[in-house]
Amino acid sequence: MSGPAARGAERWDAVVIGSGIGGLVCAAYLAVAGKRVLVVEQANVAGGNSHVFRRRRAYEFDVGVHYLGDCGPGGLLPAILDGLGLAGRIEYRPMDPDGFDRVVVPGATVDVPADWDTYRTRVQAACPPEDAPGIAAFLDVVAGLGAERRDAIVAAEDVPMAELPRHAPQSVAWGRRTLAELFAHCGLSPLARTLLAAQSPNYGMAPDEATVALHATVTDHYLRGAAYPRGGGQMLAAGLLEVIRAHGGALRTRCRVTRIETEGARARGVAFADGTAVRADVVVSNADYRRTMLDLVGTEQLPRRLATKTRDARMALPWAAVYVALDRDIGRRANLWWYRDGDIERFYERLRAGTVHGGTDFLFASFASGKDPDTRRICPPGHSNFQLMTLCPPGFEHWGVTAGEAYRDSPDYRKHKARLVEDVLDTAEELLGPLRGHLTHVEAATPLTHERYTRSSGGTPFGMARWGAPGARPDSATFIEGLYTAGADSKYGNGITGSAVSGIACAGQILGRRLMHEVHTGAVLGDPSLLPERPADWDPLAVSRAGRGALV
Repeated sequence: MSGPAARGAERWDAVVIGSGIGGLVCAAYLAVAGKRVLVVEQANVAGGNSHVFRRRRAYEFDVGVHYLGDCGPGGLLPAILDGLGLAGRIEYRPMDPDGFDRVVVPGATVDVPADWDTYRTRVQAACPPEDAPGIAAFLDVVAGLGAERRDAIVAAEDVPMAELPRHAPQSVAWGRRTLAELFAHCGLSPLARTLLAAQSPNYGMAPDEATVALHATVTDHYLRGAAYPRGGGQMLAAGLLEVIRAHGGALRTRCRVTRIETEGARARGVAFADGTAVRADVVVSNADYRRTMLDLVGTEQLPRRLATKTRDARMALPWAAVYVALDRDIGRRANLWWYRDGDIERFYERLRAGTVHGGTDFLFASFASGKDPDTRRICPPGHSNFQLMTLCPPGFEHWGVTAGEAYRDSPDYRKHKARLVEDVLDTAEELLGPLRGHLTHVEAATPLTHERYTRSSGGTPFGMARWGAPGARPDSATFIEGLYTAGADSKYGNGITGSAVSGIACAGQILGRRLMHEVHTGAVLGDPSLLPERPADWDPLAVSRAGRGALV
């Protein structure tokens, strides 16, 4: 770092690029450890995929928080947040343990319970009898591997390589193999495969590219008990920001990083689009990994193999979402996963080939007003607020454009987006009954919308599907001393909980501590007495904002 901007730069102990859950968790743990931490965010509100937006002064829509897993006693996410002193400030509303998800495919419906044995019985009952042994074998592997992965996250120390077969046999046998390989090994029918992989859009990968470890981790954490944060997803970011500020840290929004500055092989800070800079010996990027390495660090600084692997990384599939409000309560609580085709592998083949039309072959519905009926910001009494989401083919050609900010001015893009809305509403009316006569608000977001707001490669919230070898993903530390990464691209997985685990793991590497083990065994590292009182009109969205140049 050199020049006038560098000489006059602010000085912090650590700067975190991006305010998704991974970045905020890392920043909070650094702050409670005594580090002066600055979080910088290019958007006007913190939270990344956990943030919300409001419309018509009547509705609040979650961008990415549809449900959380493993939120009961001893759960990973509560342990992470409680360890910062947030116990009691974030409440997890349990979803129906007898059926938090409903999977609907041709000829079969399964209500997914928060119990492995009941789940097994229901999937077996929905399939031909000859599938029963294969389903049992499949779920033995997935349940066992999920438990092994969770135990590894909270362990006090790493298991020596020689002891892995004894401590984690399913991880050794199946962890890096694909879901499709396990399906074939168990001799499962297309119907059984579809039911068992129906929630795979939670990580945006087909069975032939998702590892068994990824599928097991996601499935296990939901089957430990699905929940929804009272007050919506913004509660998570707001609570973390309260911790960061109370312990001497700050947030700056509308502040785009253009470069991670280095001296030799060491991080020294970041430079911003307005020409200013911040000096810090620790830089944590919660931004998209490809953008971090290829753009912010710069291809010219990367080892050749890392540059090639990162440039060639394949991203997980993106979502499109239609946000809907009605003037009546449709009475839905459980999430709905619906497929028109009973062969999920064929669905993914067609999706990747671009022959699936958005919203007509697959739909996920998440009913925020059903999960949190007491929060008036979500919708007025007697109304409904829900999201209708569908996976999209990779690439932006599907939307009549190539790439870039100018897509919103494209007539082709507007035509494709309007068609998405109509297709999704048509499908939703097949499943939920008449809606159009009760609509009070409809709004759509495409993968291009997602890329514009979060700068994620390909507009996916799930990070990379393939980074070199199958199942390989970056760890927190990088080849540059003092530069770390956290978020959906990390080896800890995507989603809110995976990102939170990546954040505490990243902070632990920086501090040289097993933070996850500490907080999972009850340690509270933050000081709850420093956290501010919340007045009656306390607003998590207001807490998550900061003006340009403001340190709040």
